[in-house]
Amino acid sequence: MSTQQSAEANPPGIVDISIAHSPDSDDAFMFYGLATGKVRVPGYRFTHTLCDIETLNRRALDEAFYDVTAISFHAYPYLQNNYTLMGCGGSVGEGYGPMVVSSRPLTQEDMGRIKIAVPGTLTTAYLALKIFNPNIETETVPFDQIIPAILAGKYDAGLIIHEGQLTYSASGLYKVLDLGVWWRETTGLVLPLGGNAIRRSLGAESLKIISKAVHDSIQHALDHREQALEYAMQFARDLDTTLANRFVSMYVNDRTLDYGADGRQAIRKLLDLGHERGIIPVAPLVDFVD
Repeated sequence: MSTQQSAEANPPGIVDISIAHSPDSDDAFMFYGLATGKVRVPGYRFTHTLCDIETLNRRALDEAFYDVTAISFHAYPYLQNNYTLMGCGGSVGEGYGPMVVSSRPLTQEDMGRIKIAVPGTLTTAYLALKIFNPNIETETVPFDQIIPAILAGKYDAGLIIHEGQLTYSASGLYKVLDLGVWWRETTGLVLPLGGNAIRRSLGAESLKIISKAVHDSIQHALDHREQALEYAMQFARDLDTTLANRFVSMYVNDRTLDYGADGRQAIRKLLDLGHERGIIPVAPLVDFVD
């Protein structure tokens, strides 16, 4: 699923910057300021493409697609030659995160004996699951079809991301494993899930200007929460306002403005572990533009 906001031809001297992010309430909340023109940057104009995160991960392998793109951190090592990470705009699980859920009560040991539906092999959820148990058998299913597929009996369990973390129990499903909880118990760190990557070829000045624009958009949303949440509700799949507000609070907060030293440490720890265990063949070289 992909939609793009149209833009008129640029006046002379205006730089057009393409931004891609997922059609979720938290991302919509984050980009509210830029998408609605509440936050403006002289000399720059921003167009927005909305697409599911695994598709964005795949598209980012081709630098030509977007200037700024939301990505799963798992995807970053494959993109690091062409993209750097923004110091803002990330989604971080503070002791919570993607979950394995099932149609019947299962133990974590049971996960090694069944096939689990996953939302994509470049998602951070998949990376964390494979770090947890590299022998788990998986099959890729679009993220919004995982819960229906479990309910239909196609899979015993699935790895859920986005709003499914709040809605799975209403479907009668059981939580088997919260990867955010496991990660914190294992490392003492938050679980970094996704961030914003920006093309290095834009140049140092533009990298800083655009990163500040995204930071200002996040701050504007936090400062005008009611209006930003109202805007984000159009992207809140199956969530009422209370749940959407809860979901946004989970993934757009002070950590979204700045990961913090421990948040950046967590990103490096996650990717280094993935590389050490043979899940990521590329040695990660994490850097940020602030």
